[in-house]
Formats: sequence, structure tokens, C-alpha cells
Amino acid sequence: MKTTLLSIALLMAFNLCFSQTAVDPIEISKHALELTKQRVTYDPSYFAIDYPNGDIPSDKGVCTDVIIRTYRKVGVDLQKEVHEDMKASFSSYPEIWGLKTTDKSIDHRRVPNLMTYFKRKGAEIPISDQGKDYLPGDIVCWNLGGATTHIGIVVDKKSKDEKRNLIVHNIGGGQVIEDCLFDYKIIGHYRYYE
Repeated sequence: MKTTLLSIALLMAFNLCFSQTAVDPIEISKHALELTKQRVTYDPSYFAIDYPNGDIPSDKGVCTDVIIRTYRKVGVDLQKEVHEDMKASFSSYPEIWGLKTTDKSIDHRRVPNLMTYFKRKGAEIPISDQGKDYLPGDIVCWNLGGATTHIGIVVDKKSKDEKRNLIVHNIGGGQVIEDCLFDYKIIGHYRYYE
């Protein structure tokens, strides 16, 4: 009896803790959709960004800024989280840019770094060719050709044929919602809710 009560108490404490720290995927979707109302010019320039919780000018951005801004709205500072994880395990991250150390102004704004971070946090899920496998709040990464990568968020709006959810991303025309899930080669699929 005591063991059962202890188990129930522990389960309730775990659920309470989890519910206070977990992010609702529908909230992620909602905030991503809100970004599409802002006029943003695609601008891949380097910006010196305050840390933590820093952002580039609100009228500028690239695909990763959609992810960063959406997660900020749900209380997750990916600038800080990625920076701290890279400091703790720099060798686990891609060596694409020839850096010798972290750069808190740009590290979180690079798709391969976000992919590595999400994978290290256990958020990677299988890539599929089925639209039903991509749920609101999921993050999808693509290879656009060569070494060009891209990232977007799955939202809770459906394609005209109802077979897949739409994507909020910035591929050059600002923060937009489009039916583009399978337009490019998917190289990453993540469900990061905490």
C-alpha cells in the first residue's frame, strides 16, 4: 500500500513538473502563425546580438529567426540554450564555419547548429514521406541543394487537399505560411516541446 501511494505521489509530482516546463505544440503553431503578420525582409547579414534573449531588428530575418522568435514567444530562449550547449560540447557541433569557439550572436541562427541541438536534446524523430507524420509544432529541416539548408515550423493549418499541415518559414519572401513540406529534401524532423 505504501509503495503504491509513493508511486502515485511520484507520478503526480513528475506530471506537475512536466506540465509546468513543457511547451504546448499548438502554442508553437499559434506563435509561428502570428509571425506571418509581420513584414520582414530576408536579410542574412551578421548582427551583433545582445545575450541572452537577443534578436536582430524585427523587420529583418532568415529561416532560423522564425524558429528563434517562435520559441521566444513560448518562453524558450534558443540563443541561450544553443550557446550554453555549444560551450559545454563544442566538438559535437558542425565544423562548417571554421570557428574555434562559440559566437552567441550567430550560432543559434545556423540551421546545422539547431539540428545538432535538437538531436542532442532527444527531439529528433523519424523522417517520413507521409504528411500525417508532421504535426503542428514540429520543426522540419530541408536541403535546398548543395550545402544550403533550410528550416521551418509545421502549423495547424491544412493544405487544400487536407493531406498535410502547412509550414511557416522564411525562404526569401519574409515570414510566410506555405504548402511546401515535400517541396525539398527533408533532412531533419524534430519535436522540441521543452
